[in-house]
This record gives sequence, structure tokens and C-alpha cells, in this order.
Amino acid sequence: MCRWLAYTGDPVLLDELLYKPKYSLIVQSLHSRLGAETTNGDGFGVGWYDASPTPGVFHGVEPAWNDRNLRELATHVASPLVFAHIRASSGSPVQQTNCHPFRHGRWLWMHNGLLRDFAAVRRDLALAVDPDLYPEIDGSTDSELLFFLALTFGLEDDPPRAVERAVGLVEATGRRHGVEHPIQMTVATTDGTRLWAFRYSSEGRSRSLFHNADVSTLRHQYPDNPMLHDLSDKTRLVVSEPLGDLKGAWREIPEATCVVISGGRDELQPFTPRVAAPTA
Repeated sequence: MCRWLAYTGDPVLLDELLYKPKYSLIVQSLHSRLGAETTNGDGFGVGWYDASPTPGVFHGVEPAWNDRNLRELATHVASPLVFAHIRASSGSPVQQTNCHPFRHGRWLWMHNGLLRDFAAVRRDLALAVDPDLYPEIDGSTDSELLFFLALTFGLEDDPPRAVERAVGLVEATGRRHGVEHPIQMTVATTDGTRLWAFRYSSEGRSRSLFHNADVSTLRHQYPDNPMLHDLSDKTRLVVSEPLGDLKGAWREIPEATCVVISGGRDELQPFTPRVAAPTA
């Protein structure tokens, strides 16, 4: 599968997120400790927000550990909200349009997992996408199609309910085609202000997902750790794998959970897929 991170807080250089941590996303691209595959070398992507009306995105098809342009970009771009993703393809081609994060207006989306037997369910799911949105689908991944299903079901108005409806449709469609466990996912999405992350799978054994503990609490626990004094209390990270091994710094997100992060605060909510017809 893939590995990803989502960051929100004070503006930070991409370099601080992608390269400097002990178990950075670049390290994970070669040596993932918790992923389904050790190596995630089928391309990468970064998304970030600045003064522009839409987020910037940069995608590459080279392995993240070997891309000089990513290394250069990371030392010059700073942002208060960053998505980063390293890809291990589940079957779709290695090409820029298949690299995460995906973008629609102000929104970014990235996914780790798969829609099982995608070839069998793809047509039915594609027909459920709003016809006005469908022309914006650039690639061939199940991940991008899931994004556009969520947009169809109202992602821009109510992300948790929209993703519940999109996943409910995937499960209903998959089971109609004889797929026992139709979806495996960790997902992150954002409008540039708030961040939502989801951990769910039909079989109840989802890919790993963690969020950081409150920085002020960690600062109290580790008063002599200089790194913690450089972080704002608003710092929030959601990651496929912990970026370091500081005890107590990372909390596993439970199965079937949505994490909502806004204004430096995070809230965990239950996530329950539901079947509903697409919105008009």
C-alpha cells in the first residue's frame, strides 16, 4: 500500500516534515516498518496551502528517496498545512495523474488502501459520480474515484457524512459483485482550514494510523527535549507511521474512527458507513 502524513500548525518547511524526522516519509519510502510493503517507490506527491486561492501540488513518478526536485522544493516551501504521500501501487499505472494528493478546488485528498476487485466494481462506482464532476477525474486509481464519490455525496458541506456515504456505496457495490471485504482505507482530506482523517476497513483490520499527542503535554513530560520547544501547541500530525520513537508522542487512531482537527484541537468520532443515493 502507501504511506502518508498530514500536518497542520505554524508554517513549517517541507524539509522539516519529509526529511528530518528519524523515521521520515523519505525513510519510509525505502524502509516502512508498519506498511503492507517495506518499499513505497511508485511515485509521491506533496500538497500545501499558501496565499493562493487553491493549494499547490507537486507529483513525481520517481521514488521519493531519489527525486532531486523534491529535495530542492522541500528546502524552500513552507506552509501551515501540508499533505505528503508516498505510493505503492495496488495495480494502477505509475504516472503523475495517479499520484496523491488529489485536488478539487480548495480540497486535497489522499488514501492508503484499496477498493478490492476494483476492475469488477469500477464501472458501477464511476456511474455514481456526479456528471458535472466526472470530467475532472484525471487518473485511473480507485483512490481518486473514491474522492469524487465523496465530493458527489457532499464532501464540501459535511466531510464525515459524505465519506460515510461514499464508503457505504463502495461496500454495497462490492458485495453485490461478490467481494467479501470491499474496502481498506486510511484517508485524509482538507479544505485548507480543517483536517479530517479516517481509518476504516470492511474486515476491521485497517492499515496503521496515528496522531501526535498534545505538544504541551509532551513538553511537560520531556522538559529537556529541545525539539518540543520549537513546536507550537497547535501542531497536529496524522501519519501512517510514527515519525520518531519518543515514548508517549504518538497515539494509535482506533478502528472505524474519524479524526477532526481544527484550530489546534482534535476530536475523535465514530465512523459508520451508510448507504444512500447520490445527491442531485
